[in-house]
Amino acid sequence: MMDAYSQLIIDAVEKVSPAVVKIERANTNGNQEVASGSGSGFLFSSDGYLFTNSHVVNGATSLKVMLQDGRIYPATLAGQDPSTDLAILKIDAREFTTVKLGDSDELKIGQMAIAIGNPLGFQHTVTAGVISALGRSLQGQDGMMMDSMIQTDAALNPGNSGGPLINSNGEVIGVNTAVIRGAQGLCFAISINTAKAIANQLIRFGKVKRAYIGVAMQQIDLVPRLRTIHQLKNKQALFISTVERSSPAAKAGILSGDIIYQFNDQPVETADQFFKMMTADKIGQFQYINVIRNNEKHELRVTPVERGD
Repeated sequence: MMDAYSQLIIDAVEKVSPAVVKIERANTNGNQEVASGSGSGFLFSSDGYLFTNSHVVNGATSLKVMLQDGRIYPATLAGQDPSTDLAILKIDAREFTTVKLGDSDELKIGQMAIAIGNPLGFQHTVTAGVISALGRSLQGQDGMMMDSMIQTDAALNPGNSGGPLINSNGEVIGVNTAVIRGAQGLCFAISINTAKAIANQLIRFGKVKRAYIGVAMQQIDLVPRLRTIHQLKNKQALFISTVERSSPAAKAGILSGDIIYQFNDQPVETADQFFKMMTADKIGQFQYINVIRNNEKHELRVTPVERGD
């Protein structure tokens, strides 16, 4: 007889694992193709698009995708965004399973998180834990801040990089990515709402253009007292942990310790919401940002730049 906790995980994994794939990359050396690494990915649309990490596929001359039933397909790179470590591949396959995408704005700290990878092709690996923090910022491989990261203690290894992070209903809540070197039990996934927004641009344009203000943040719950004092609708807000030097945020006078609760008169409760607001049309244009600092409300004007400039 299986205990309830184990059964939850088994049921969730069974829903998702047929859509989790192994990605094999090759590079040309002289006139022969040499295998140069592998990772995981997962199919999310019926026309053959799949998520993986940018670092899994970046610089490869050819890519192959292996489904759980052993079928192998050549894959094309639809687009990648190194600054969020996301890439979209496409395969021309018939009859395959896709995952159900969840809503990462609904996540709560402490809820179950299950990471699935496919390091061997036929056999998937499963690790489980909880969501430890939400809306974290992380320094990416290009030195830029990666926002809207979910922190989990579900163990990640290079093999399940690019695979899905799922909830107990078998819905995908994130794309597994960075394992912070030297930090025990700190694993991260790009939250699925941000991944959806990026996928949309990658499929349409092959790249992502977005506005950037240069802060590292973490999603926090607002205590009832703060909400009452400042008459806020927000239950959550974004705590600024660092402001990058000479960034748009620094020039606007945003300080570490500030709590962002509103952007252009729109309440901001999650890092995903903030990410969605930082669209290309905001680049080089004045935007209003509202913060709580030392128990006082401040409105500041910030002019985002294009990310990667």
